[in-house]
Amino acid sequence: MSNTGGAVGISAGSTDLTDSTIESIAKDSRSGSSDPGVVIEKGEVTDDLGLLLPHDEQFPEDPDGEIETQQFTFRAVFVGCILGAVIAASNVYLGLKTGWTFGASLFGSIFGYAILKPLSKALPTYLGGGYFGPKENVCCQSAATAAGSLGLLFTSGFPAAYQLGLLGSSPKADVGKLITFTACCAYYGMFFAIPLRKFYILKQKLVFPSAVAAAHTIRSLHVGKNAEANARKKTKVLIIAFCCAITLRVVSEYAPGILWDWHWAWTFYRLGWNWMIAVESWNWVWEWTPAFIGAGMLTGLNASWSFFGGSFLAWGVIGPCLVTTGAAIGEAMSSQYPGYMNYMSMVMEDPVNAPSPRYWLVWPGTMLLLCGSFAELGANYKSLWATFLAMASPLFQRLHVREIKFSEDDLIYDPAPQSEQVPWWVWTGGIVISTFFTCLILGLQYGLNVGITIMSIIFAFVFSIIGAESTGRTNITPVTSIGNASQLVIGGITRGKYPVKDAQMLNLAGGMLALGASEQSADMLGDLKTTHLLRAAPIVQFYAQCIGALVSIFMSVGMYILFSAAYPCINDLSTQAHCSFPAPDVGAWRAIAQAVTDPVLPIPKSSGYTSIAFGILAILITVVKYRFVPESKRNYVPNLNAVGIAFILNTTTYPTAMAFGSTVVYFWQRKNPMAHGMYCYAIAAGFIAGEGLGGIVGAVLQVAKVAGSYHGTAVGCPGMLYCG
Repeated sequence: MSNTGGAVGISAGSTDLTDSTIESIAKDSRSGSSDPGVVIEKGEVTDDLGLLLPHDEQFPEDPDGEIETQQFTFRAVFVGCILGAVIAASNVYLGLKTGWTFGASLFGSIFGYAILKPLSKALPTYLGGGYFGPKENVCCQSAATAAGSLGLLFTSGFPAAYQLGLLGSSPKADVGKLITFTACCAYYGMFFAIPLRKFYILKQKLVFPSAVAAAHTIRSLHVGKNAEANARKKTKVLIIAFCCAITLRVVSEYAPGILWDWHWAWTFYRLGWNWMIAVESWNWVWEWTPAFIGAGMLTGLNASWSFFGGSFLAWGVIGPCLVTTGAAIGEAMSSQYPGYMNYMSMVMEDPVNAPSPRYWLVWPGTMLLLCGSFAELGANYKSLWATFLAMASPLFQRLHVREIKFSEDDLIYDPAPQSEQVPWWVWTGGIVISTFFTCLILGLQYGLNVGITIMSIIFAFVFSIIGAESTGRTNITPVTSIGNASQLVIGGITRGKYPVKDAQMLNLAGGMLALGASEQSADMLGDLKTTHLLRAAPIVQFYAQCIGALVSIFMSVGMYILFSAAYPCINDLSTQAHCSFPAPDVGAWRAIAQAVTDPVLPIPKSSGYTSIAFGILAILITVVKYRFVPESKRNYVPNLNAVGIAFILNTTTYPTAMAFGSTVVYFWQRKNPMAHGMYCYAIAAGFIAGEGLGGIVGAVLQVAKVAGSYHGTAVGCPGMLYCG
């Protein structure tokens, strides 16, 4: 997930996948590779003398490889942007479905190689031919990463703003405002990442697991006697998975009850097991979703089973208890089927005293996300304080606030030549220009004053540090929690100073700035980690990401407009109960914006008390995890971000699919780790991208009125009502 992790803050790469990928490369190396840096285990490599190097050291140069005279090329950036655009489109679809998004780094690495390597051999130099090596491959990956980002803005803050009636009649009518605001969020994270590079990558040498996996993947594609053969195998598998997923997604629209959703409880109910109607009412449905089976393949057992466990707790235990005790109520779906209820409504006459179970559970879920993230921050306070001191020391020296002396050990050695580093005036100037542009846009188009805008930018920088720290250590980027935390801080500062609607828009805008900056910063640092390992030029990745971000601005906005036109329920709160896109992140963003701005707190008392208890529990679990649980056993501690998002998500299909995917891969890895390392990511990436693009095709068919909702069958759907 966005490499970043996604909206729920669970990254696509897992440590298990990284290890098995490296193990697969090691086997190839031992079987006759000319690679001078044969992989041993867990990212360790050997130099020409067989000396072990830790995983965070640069890979040795390939003595048999050609010298790359050009890293930043039109072909690499162009192909990277196209591949990133595919992921950007997929992320809007997937984010609106579940709040999960996925990074484009490994997808861009493999597909970029598959496209550019043959072209580099087939075409003459003046048409884009010529040697294509690992450093240029990193450039392609960086462009893809940036072009695939920013979709989170349209799966969180913007739909919440429309649901609250804060923007125009439709995204299509507001296209100019959406583009300019997205542009405001597009570059802060990149500029923030440059000064963080030396501390996190060169000094602390954080792992960034997905970036390490990408580096090993790129190296395996280019170095060794079997490199090209392995690359062809991975590419073939990825294309097959991609085609299968996109075909299933499009075709299933015409028979969703047969090919996509299996309403097994409804089938038993119709066979005479009347009590099974309650299971159907709580949305316990099996769904053949390639994207989230693929997501489970990547995230591993901890994240996916935490997600499923949270879903079971919310919709299998707490929800039914709420209805039984009268703390929450549902509404009848149909008089023809007694007991068939809707428990997912977000539009209620009295949400405080007569909430739906979904509304009641939004608050404990949001509290779990927030407290879990802040507890992780507190547990790593020493690293964050050291980061602040290291970054502030040059400023202190210039202002003569105090004299800071550095020993030789304090100096951070940068292996990149000065000509390949990003000059200080580029990133500082970028921050100044971006700040001016943001103040201008938010002031003219959204009515935000300069003081609040600058405060939001400062929070964006602080939360970028949090995102970088989390991603580098755990491969988890809690971007949703970061955005929500920014909402809470801004809400507390501005409470009672603005009309409610203005305060809500200000609150959402500030949160989205923090979200965009933290996501981009984590993405950039991940690419810079890959750059460091492969000895590529940091400035090349900076330029590639700047161009890729421009693509993401227009692609993400365009996809959001397309899906909003095809499925108006995304932005209409009154129709959310039966929407194909539940958009769980939107619920949390909307709830916080209301809670910190409404004169009366719109939270049921029992839900509020439970939220406090869950928040305390999240903090205690995190403290126990870091103080008493050995690092090797921490993978058994539940992922609180996943549990929290399960409370907010109004379906059990995606957690179930992810748990299934992770379980299958667990046994696959145990039985055949070499094949797992070779093909797992390719299959999962194909599934994720294929379903995402299949959803886009479905949206186009919906707008054209030739989709399954017009010409499909309802066989297998509850009440013979179309369920696609």
